[in-house]
Amino acid sequence: MLYVFNVVLPVFALILIGYLCGRTGRLGASASTELNRFVVWLALPAQLFNFAANSGWQSLWQPGFITAFLVSCLSVFVLVLLISWRYGQDLAAASFNGLSASYSNTGYMGIPLCLLALGQDGLAPAIISTFIVFVMFALATILIEIGILSHKKPHEIIVSVLKSLCTNPLLIAPVVGLLWASSEFTLYDPFAQVIAFLAAAATPCALVSIGLFLMQKSDAAPSKAWGISFAKLFIQPLIAWVIAGPILELPTMWVSAIIILSALPTGTGPFMLAQYYKADGSVISRVVLMTTIGSLLTLSLFLWWSNRV
Repeated sequence: MLYVFNVVLPVFALILIGYLCGRTGRLGASASTELNRFVVWLALPAQLFNFAANSGWQSLWQPGFITAFLVSCLSVFVLVLLISWRYGQDLAAASFNGLSASYSNTGYMGIPLCLLALGQDGLAPAIISTFIVFVMFALATILIEIGILSHKKPHEIIVSVLKSLCTNPLLIAPVVGLLWASSEFTLYDPFAQVIAFLAAAATPCALVSIGLFLMQKSDAAPSKAWGISFAKLFIQPLIAWVIAGPILELPTMWVSAIIILSALPTGTGPFMLAQYYKADGSVISRVVLMTTIGSLLTLSLFLWWSNRV
């Protein structure tokens, strides 16, 4: 059990620090927003570029893992979207729910957890899953745009969607990194150092930002978020395990990684997307809170069990 404690504590301790700093007023009301902007626009893109540029396509091309994780994400996304749509929500609102149920917090929590639990080898699946999460983000963005702009002409919807995708730094940075890795250019040392400094700040700043974000009050009834939280913490990891283990028989490290990554709590991406579209983010914030607290138990139990096995 000490192993589990050592793996989980640093991540959740940083989240708790952010929460306490917000509650005590050490960090102001706008701290979460500004810290999120720093992570999204500078630190996390630097981290993703750094890894992609130094890894290239070979280490990231894992067809079995990609298939298992992508199918688990898509399955939960479609399931929750259809249920939400069936119960009277429009396409945009249903897409937010689907994204909340399938959007693992891979960038903020997946990378540090995989590094702590699986060592340096755990970084590759964490980065791959981050790419896949971006695919889910892009898919949800397309459906939300279609739902919101359904009254507009098709070409106007296409332009709006492309604009949203092409201005997302979390999508651009890893693609640029992979393109850089494919070239024969060498990054100028001072620039490489600046990127390394920003990349090092991504994880601690992101985790503190989550703590600040969870401090915000939500007006949503807890019952509205229970189903989404259950799908995120239990259904998605189960689907991922069935595909990665019994069906594809991936190596143990990759199976462990996919369970950890699919069992992660919902990230702040859906909430940020809701804010961007001026949609109601109360249910999403409740899901983030519930899954973050719930994942402390579910991830601890899995890490304890896998360590014993």
